[in-house]
Amino acid sequence: MGVAMQVDQATSGRPGSSDRVLLGTQLLFNLGFYAVVPFLALVLTEDFALGGAAVGLVLGIRTFSQQGMFLLGGMLADRFGARTLILSGCAVRCLGFLTLSASLWSTDPALSWFVVGTVLTGLGGAMFSPALNTLVAAAETRRTATPTPGRRVTLFAWLSVVGETGAAVGPLLGAALLGWGFATVAASGAALFAAIGLGLWLRLPAPQRPTRPPTHPAQLSTRGGGRPASLRDRGFVAFALIHAVDLFAYNQLYLALPTELRRVEAGPMVLGLLLAWVSILTVTLQIAVARRSSRLSTPAALRLAYLLSACGFLVLAGSAPWNPAPGWELVPAAIAVTLFTTSHLLALPTGLAAVTTFAGTRPTGSYFGLLATTGGITVLVGNLGVGALLDLAAAPQPAAAVPWLVLATLPILAATAIGTSWIWERPRAAAPDLRPTGTGTGLVVRAHATNTGPHRG
Repeated sequence: MGVAMQVDQATSGRPGSSDRVLLGTQLLFNLGFYAVVPFLALVLTEDFALGGAAVGLVLGIRTFSQQGMFLLGGMLADRFGARTLILSGCAVRCLGFLTLSASLWSTDPALSWFVVGTVLTGLGGAMFSPALNTLVAAAETRRTATPTPGRRVTLFAWLSVVGETGAAVGPLLGAALLGWGFATVAASGAALFAAIGLGLWLRLPAPQRPTRPPTHPAQLSTRGGGRPASLRDRGFVAFALIHAVDLFAYNQLYLALPTELRRVEAGPMVLGLLLAWVSILTVTLQIAVARRSSRLSTPAALRLAYLLSACGFLVLAGSAPWNPAPGWELVPAAIAVTLFTTSHLLALPTGLAAVTTFAGTRPTGSYFGLLATTGGITVLVGNLGVGALLDLAAAPQPAAAVPWLVLATLPILAATAIGTSWIWERPRAAAPDLRPTGTGTGLVVRAHATNTGPHRG
């Protein structure tokens, strides 16, 4: 019976029991994170009476402590092992949430401790997220080693589904607890991460020590003191810089989309509904999109994703100079949000899966870390530039299209650059053909096996 279940899971593409531990971890990570973090700005405004600029600074520090430290977290995962970093990250985030809670216990809230708590919260994420990705990558490699009929959906696609589910449910959980005060919300988040850490300590197997050190250059880690392997890989650095446009474009849901809603005089409730639509699309379409995209090579899938983002910006560019037609005010925004989300559903698992093609037999932690850090820096720098232009799009006028045209240019350039042949030469050489016979098993393998000139991108 156990064999039959394994065969059924392999045939259907559903994750096995060990894979479900990793997916459940991602679900709980996002559930705990989004139950607490969305309310930080509210606390900073109401409990600490900070202005908008100060609130932005504190939240920016939190984002940098997480996104900006992903490369370091990935390097540490390569050095000390993914299990160690995941458990350490849970402990640090638990400590961060407890610090946030403790800062509000007295009648005179301590802003300095609240900031320390936000930084610890970010550092915890920087530790366990790249490490979790390395475990998912290893599990995906084991899955693709088994021939199966049909097209198997990668674990990275499932990771996107469960992560978005946690992101959608988390704020509802936090809002339900907010009546008892944010200190209770943060303490509950700390308790959840303590439970996650304990569960993973019991369920994640301890790494086995190798019987002998690796001898092939591609297997050596960066313990010798040089730059991490990801930074020495020119093809991967180029890929990370190009792929950063996906995270940047997706983040315009939070920066640029409100500007479009101001143009049509829609309130915050509409923004909430559109973001809920993003969650619905992610949960319902991610697996289907990943299954269809398995027919494409990595560059081709990424090119299609980037062009979908560009189309979303062009839709807004076409409508921005004109007064909205009665009854149709929200149509451009809804179309754009759908295109942005579909693009991200295609690009996210494809990009994560491609990491293993670049890493080959090297440790993947620094690769995942560099990919995330590059995206975070691009979002930070890009938002500063785009933010200065968005005022042009706040009201109907001829120049209102300019910000959206600038935003559309970036994914178009990325779509052009992703097919550059030298970027994919090393992944092809590292693994000339890893496809099981008779299958089209997914995003990672096909990047090795196909003629990846102007594909998947």
